Amino acid sequence: MTELDHTHDGSARSWVRSAGPMSDFPLQNLPLSVFKPAGAEGAFRGGIAIGDRILDLAALSDGSLLKGLAAQAARAASQPSLNALLGMGRPAWRALRHGVFALLRDDAPAGARLACETCLVPRAGAQHALPVVIGDYTDFYTSVDHALNIGRLYRPDDPLSANFRWMPIAYHGRVSSIGLSGERIRRPRGQWLAPGATTPVYGPSQRLDYELELGIYIGTGNTLGEPIGVADADGHAFGLCLLNDWSARDIQRWESTPLGPFQAKNFATTLSPWIVTMEALAPYRLPWCRAANEPQPLAHLDAEPVRQRGAFDVQLEVLLETAADRARGGAPQRLSATSFRHQYWSIAQMIAHHTAGGCNLRAGDLLGSGTVSGPGAAEAGALIELARGGVAPLALENGETRSFLADGDAVILKGWCHKPGYARIGFGECRGEILASDAPARSSPAS
Repeated sequence: MTELDHTHDGSARSWVRSAGPMSDFPLQNLPLSVFKPAGAEGAFRGGIAIGDRILDLAALSDGSLLKGLAAQAARAASQPSLNALLGMGRPAWRALRHGVFALLRDDAPAGARLACETCLVPRAGAQHALPVVIGDYTDFYTSVDHALNIGRLYRPDDPLSANFRWMPIAYHGRVSSIGLSGERIRRPRGQWLAPGATTPVYGPSQRLDYELELGIYIGTGNTLGEPIGVADADGHAFGLCLLNDWSARDIQRWESTPLGPFQAKNFATTLSPWIVTMEALAPYRLPWCRAANEPQPLAHLDAEPVRQRGAFDVQLEVLLETAADRARGGAPQRLSATSFRHQYWSIAQMIAHHTAGGCNLRAGDLLGSGTVSGPGAAEAGALIELARGGVAPLALENGETRSFLADGDAVILKGWCHKPGYARIGFGECRGEILASDAPARSSPAS
């Protein structure tokens, strides 16, 4: 697991003045994406966020500011996708982080600073693409609070499936419909069975929902047939992003017997553009623990390093901007807030279990954490939980109510880490807006 080093020093500062310790992207963060400057033509390339600027890795690679493995990593990251960098492994990831940290800190040599300044472009208005070519996408179900909240709606006497406490449950999702923050999503159509009916109907979903999740990008993979041990699994994760797993609950309930989600999920998944590396998150690790009265993990999912530092304290929140809010210039309303530390299964356990049967993960594969819900009533990561399946609509501050999402609603996910002595590590935002089912589908670039 990543150890703390000088790049986590909370007192370190950058000469990029907008990269203060309470910004989303201070010197200690250095998240990666692929981008083009506002109005620019040509190919996307890798970049690192620092305050309100992006360090263009293609421009940086043209010079001699980085040496050795750091220079090799920067060249790999200057392509239209970050897959090559992810496949290089942790020594290269760390070398790039350390090299860029040295160039951007406020005591960098004057000549290096001047040369580096020419590689910075404004973050405002930049166009982004998916940061990696995602080969496979797996969505997990790892929050016990979310599972209990959903189970109590439909099976109040037996809300949790017998296998939940024994393994991280998951299903394979659809890569082709993964998009970026800023996209506008047409309300899906599908088939569902109304309460009390015997014949299903087909039409626009009436129970459209969001799911607050983290996305986990795989760095180095494994050979087919050779599982990744849980003690080593963290070394295969490159970084995290925000993920909204949009869900049509009416379609989902009807189609999920016996095989699970299909059309209820495959119409859209939205990601934030920036990957916050596992290196940046090192100060925010926590012990992962299982209560004594709960089943303890089987051997392939249990290891002392996971118990000591397997959890992450990532703060998360969901905001809703209705069409009426947008028309009058009102601020989005917070619907809920929680922390990833409550998750029943850890990232290492998800990776280990994914490969336990011999499945091979590859650089750029994406895992969804599953909905992140906490134990409190205001910590639910989906509208179906907050509105109790639609029977208790939420009263919004603008006088509207919501049981499920309406056309024109924009859902905004945010995430960050912060504690005394360390810089705030932000994830930016993940935004998606719902269009009517018959509206032209349109996408907007993230910024």
